[in-house]
Amino acid sequence: MNNTIGDGMVTLALAGSFVGYLYMRYQTRQKRVEIIHQERMAAMEKGIPLPEFPLEPAREHRPPDQRVLPILGMVLSTLSLGTMIVLALNLPAESRSFWVAPLPFAFLGVGLIAYHFLQAKAGR
Repeated sequence: MNNTIGDGMVTLALAGSFVGYLYMRYQTRQKRVEIIHQERMAAMEKGIPLPEFPLEPAREHRPPDQRVLPILGMVLSTLSLGTMIVLALNLPAESRSFWVAPLPFAFLGVGLIAYHFLQAKAGR
């Protein structure tokens, strides 16, 4: 294992950014709780009744987007078909048979598109 100083720096930067993200998220939550506390204290001093506020806002449940599967299918199939064309044209003669390597991704993309259209027909 030949790790360089650059590898260590990248690892430390990733770990530091992760810890920094968690710290910023914690600080944001603490600031929000502090603001809510100050508002409640001011309202209590004035004698205003307060409703209960949840600390975390309720997440709304959205139905899944119907466009994700065909878009992902188109992206997978076109990228894999383009990769197959590039490999077939640019590989040396002895390794020309590797152009089929992205074929599973092309089939996956076509399958996702077909699944989308079959789901649309079943829903009608």
